[in-house]
Amino acid sequence: MLAVKPNCLHINGQLQGALPCATTYFVTRKANSALSVGLRLSCHTLCQARCRSQRTQLRGAFQHWSTVSQQRAQVVVTREAGKNGKLRSALQKQGISVLELPLVETGPGPDRDQLANELRESAFDWVVITSPEAANVFLQGWRDAGKPQVRIAVVGQGTGQVIEAHQEPLLHIEYMPPKANAVSLSAGLPHIEGASQRVLYPSSAKAGSDLQTGLMQRDFEVIRLNTYDTQPVSQVEDSKLKQACEADVVAFASPSAVKAWQQLTRYQDVDSIAVACIGSTTAIAAQKQGFRHVYFPEQPGIDGFVVSITDALKGIPGKVLTA
Repeated sequence: MLAVKPNCLHINGQLQGALPCATTYFVTRKANSALSVGLRLSCHTLCQARCRSQRTQLRGAFQHWSTVSQQRAQVVVTREAGKNGKLRSALQKQGISVLELPLVETGPGPDRDQLANELRESAFDWVVITSPEAANVFLQGWRDAGKPQVRIAVVGQGTGQVIEAHQEPLLHIEYMPPKANAVSLSAGLPHIEGASQRVLYPSSAKAGSDLQTGLMQRDFEVIRLNTYDTQPVSQVEDSKLKQACEADVVAFASPSAVKAWQQLTRYQDVDSIAVACIGSTTAIAAQKQGFRHVYFPEQPGIDGFVVSITDALKGIPGKVLTA
């Protein structure tokens, strides 16, 4: 007699098979050897079918878990509606789930209409630009003025990228400070020998006075125009706000967004929240609002912003903020 056992597979510490593995089938030695081979193949086929069924069940359970998991965003992005696309895409490429919750909206500032006239009728040694939004506003005013010759200084790479993206052959960035903040920009802006030392500063109405004060202390004449203003959005969906409060990290791109978040979520414990900021100015604003786990890049911009967000998700200690 020839003993034949079906092939079996260990799953979760137990033997699995199409038939109990203790079963032994006996075949006379006179029988065709093909019969024993056939029995082995038949048992192996049945075992494979059972394994495929188990894998299908496991795959279905995993997909269900993934769907539930994705309902809770890991990161909340808070820029103005329509301006979160690049950041969101960069995060999602790394498998990070994102909730878009615009907290601010931008409108014209009181001096918006004066920008084109100043550029058309006056001469300046420098135009200093300190945010991506200021860059967009400047570009529109510069075009309205007939594209006059100007010398551009920007606070950091993120702002500079907005200028460069428009590929205007007459616009060249001629100064960017080593650190992306107003103090560094005002301390390092070069004097032009024999020139007027006049600086045009198209800014947000919410911007502080550090830049213009620092420049005036160095004998520059500063013409500040409040060309745009940033306000909290008028309405936020309750369901979205609830989802945002359950996220791991909140990403801020401006001090205005930090303040808007605080106004909406006063009941939330700031000690338990990790926040990632686009640069040091926003990070300092977050710290002043009481946030303790603050992350930010040395140079503002999408790439550094993404790194700061991933650091916050990993729980890597945030930078120590200094003015």
